[in-house]
Amino acid sequence: MSNPSKAWDGELVRKWLERRFEASKLDQAAADRRGYEAQDEYDKAAAEEWVCRALQAADCATDQASFAKRLKELIGQEDYPATGINDDTRFERHVRGQLRKLARMTKANEGFEKTLRYQ
Repeated sequence: MSNPSKAWDGELVRKWLERRFEASKLDQAAADRRGYEAQDEYDKAAAEEWVCRALQAADCATDQASFAKRLKELIGQEDYPATGINDDTRFERHVRGQLRKLARMTKANEGFEKTLRYQ
């Protein structure tokens, strides 16, 4: 969209989503072991898992326009149903934050090459 010199790579985006999905599950497990003081970190990791799962299931990463459209639909949602989280409001705030981060990455077509666990 904004960077015509770099072509959209749907396979790279799917790989990024898959890696972030796996990393978020590991982050949830680590936060769960730490207990009460890590509830916010658990909810943040659960939000990232929810976002990655929603985008993987839709299989919209093929082209930039459809990916951006799906992100916009998710941002416009009223609620984000999930089980096992500690605070619904905090979880929804983290989901919206993750979606906005992905929308910025999609618009700039940057950041999907960063596939390390910690970002």
